[in-house]
Amino acid sequence: MNTNSIKIYTSVATLPTSWDEVAVENAFLQKSYLDVLENSAPTNMQCFYIGIFEENQLIGVALAQYLNLNKLESFGERDKCLKTYIRNFVFKNFASHVLFLGNNMITGQNGYTFKKNISYQEISKLLLDCANEIISYFKNEGTTIHIVSFKDFYKNGAKELKKNEFASMYEFTAQPNMIFELPNHWKTNDDYVAAFSKKYRDQYKRALKKSDCLIVKELSLEEIISNEERIYQLYYYVAKNAPFNTFFLDKKHFSTFKKQCGNRFILCGYFIENQLVGFHTLLLNGNVLETYFLGYDEQIQKEKMLYLNMLYNMTKFGIENQFEKIIFGRTALEIKSSIGAEPILMSGFIYHNNKFINKFIDKIFPKLEPTLVWQQRHPFK
Repeated sequence: MNTNSIKIYTSVATLPTSWDEVAVENAFLQKSYLDVLENSAPTNMQCFYIGIFEENQLIGVALAQYLNLNKLESFGERDKCLKTYIRNFVFKNFASHVLFLGNNMITGQNGYTFKKNISYQEISKLLLDCANEIISYFKNEGTTIHIVSFKDFYKNGAKELKKNEFASMYEFTAQPNMIFELPNHWKTNDDYVAAFSKKYRDQYKRALKKSDCLIVKELSLEEIISNEERIYQLYYYVAKNAPFNTFFLDKKHFSTFKKQCGNRFILCGYFIENQLVGFHTLLLNGNVLETYFLGYDEQIQKEKMLYLNMLYNMTKFGIENQFEKIIFGRTALEIKSSIGAEPILMSGFIYHNNKFINKFIDKIFPKLEPTLVWQQRHPFK
């Protein structure tokens, strides 16, 4: 007899004491990170924390996020074409209230975790139960959820979910997750550079030379706070110029992250003559290094190959600290492949609560996705 049940929380302070014991293998589901979301989430986002119980014992945890796209000033300003205008119109008018089961702010399978083996049949049922309960919550508040999306799943997980309760849902693939599996015989950055073919070793040397005048340093909490306005300015430039965006971070997001996660969260600043011109962030997630948000000055980025140097620096950190892999996420696929990351396809599932629209979602959704054209690079000998 199935005795699994769910309980939905809206405050981290009320979570069961055993929460982090269940979430031990994923930092993005642990209380310290959930605290970051609660205290500095995007203004158009509300988070829900889901406990999954077997009788009275917590055996699983999950995250859901509600996004109100009506509060968004821009979906991204890089691509100005008819398709983009149509996409923005559709989202504003027919899909402005969106529920994600998973974390819409990052790439990867970070939506749920269990401390014991659970069948995909049960997982698919529990995720649907979570969605339905949160939909009812908003209905009581007078808000109709238009779209429900479950993200992100690797190939095998998506295949298994599709066999069960997700069978009638539209499965979509967005941009791949760029992942760099680090060979365990690489102990230093020199090992990494030595593995490049001549073309990509020359690219590395060229980028390094361009960055001669840059001072790169990890910022303390106090330094993050004192540079908060500038950090946000650099982040906002990159976010606003993305091809598609459904949120913008809160201004104090990075300082909140540092307060909550301490040494597990790293913000590296790039300076020219004491002026902050860029930054990248990392989260240490067990044996996995997660790249997070970054920002840069447009002119300096062009002159100093700043973004490419950030990718090299993040890779160097991963190698020297013996991480098994680096998650580089979506976007900028070609340049990420040029430093060694490889594309891993991930799937999501989506449905619209309007039955008529949902009937045609397999036709509508692909037309709203930004066109993706890129060439994978193979930088190693």
